[in-house]
Amino acid sequence: MPQRSTGSRVYLSIIGLMLAVIGGIFSWLMWRSFQRAREVDHWPQVPCVILRSEVEERQIDPNGRLEYHLGLLYGYHWEGVPRESDLLKLRGSPWVGKEEAVKIFIERYPEGSQHPCRVNPAKPEIAVLEPESKAPGYSLWFPLLFVVGGIGIVVGAWRR
Repeated sequence: MPQRSTGSRVYLSIIGLMLAVIGGIFSWLMWRSFQRAREVDHWPQVPCVILRSEVEERQIDPNGRLEYHLGLLYGYHWEGVPRESDLLKLRGSPWVGKEEAVKIFIERYPEGSQHPCRVNPAKPEIAVLEPESKAPGYSLWFPLLFVVGGIGIVVGAWRR
């Protein structure tokens, strides 16, 4: 087997390190998202009353499509203090291109209905109706493949 030149070894090492670093960044971001979802699961639940549940719409550009959003507001009590929140999930609710996608949530959370919500005990002004997805934690293996593969490329470049 022919010997690799130092230049090709350095090149392969740079490629491997870049793959490992990018995989590491995505792994860290996914782990952080998973940890946040687990944290929300441990927040205490209190009853909430839906005060407003409506479709909000916007059009950013006169030639653009309409976008729809869940206009949600609910009230709850935390340690005897009345509070309000508009968060469906920790990241809020997204703007989407189909009104029907928002109407599903309006049917699920009609005005006047009562639901349990989770309250952040450290910041009681933050409450959510739905927990976060733990999918990033279950998918963590994928970016870790890039970390392992990148390290493998570096090791392989310098092995005899």
